[in-house]
Amino acid sequence: MVARISLALTLAALLGAAPVAAQPDDLPVFRAGTELVDLYVTATDRNGRLVPDLLQDDFLVIDEGEEQEIVLFENEVRPITVVVMLDTSASMTPSLDLLMAGAEQFIIRMLPDDRAKVGAFNDKIQILPESDFIGDRDALIRELDRLQFGNPTRLYDAVAASIRELAGIEGRKVVLVFTDGEDTQNDIGWREVLEMARLEEVMIYTIGLESDYFNGVRRVRSRPDRRLRTFAEETGGGYFELEDTDDLGPTFTRVAQELHSQYVLGFVPPTRDGRVHEIDVRVKRRGTSVRARRSYIAPGD
Repeated sequence: MVARISLALTLAALLGAAPVAAQPDDLPVFRAGTELVDLYVTATDRNGRLVPDLLQDDFLVIDEGEEQEIVLFENEVRPITVVVMLDTSASMTPSLDLLMAGAEQFIIRMLPDDRAKVGAFNDKIQILPESDFIGDRDALIRELDRLQFGNPTRLYDAVAASIRELAGIEGRKVVLVFTDGEDTQNDIGWREVLEMARLEEVMIYTIGLESDYFNGVRRVRSRPDRRLRTFAEETGGGYFELEDTDDLGPTFTRVAQELHSQYVLGFVPPTRDGRVHEIDVRVKRRGTSVRARRSYIAPGD
């Protein structure tokens, strides 16, 4: 996110002092001073376990090949606003109960300040509730029962619709999408979806499932769309590919854990040219890897 850093953090950066983590009530508001690019970073060890104890000096941020000074560093939990978008096309019929149970596990692990909507896609796209994002977990679980089913898989359109729902929302924005197949019908291409995600600064998490189902004629084995990984890698989310529906609950739970265990790094964009900049977040600690979005749109004059 390109945001405005508070005066205290600006002074800290100018004086060479270590930035002080903002308090939860202040997190969405950056009032005066310098525009920042916010990066939400997931750190894991060689075994895929989350790494919670990294320091500011452990990170490097590279913008167009040039190292940037990190002037904001937090490892406090920031609230999320999320659309949980589920594939309810015909191929998912044998696994729908497990899918809904997995989504329920994610909703149960939402924190009090988190907000969400749930959605489904097939030949239609449905997002509930139709009003504002809500934090009532019981109400969100009830909305899962209202999701409808259909045939084709409008994957790209569903991700785009989720991003539109998040447009104008302040703070950290996430789309969590699940599918067991490839996009088979769309009004928008995957490149346009990525451009929307970059413009709205939305992080996309994707879960792909290989499944066997009867299509009315023969047994078919589906494979998740190969663009799922692209969406996740480009926006700083995570990609999970499963072969067993029994893994759905733990995977949805893992996504919730990651979203509540991320670091926030902020740097001042070196130029105000209004164009897309490629960025690379690195970590110095051996045996640790990090994920973050790979680009941002610099502010213009």
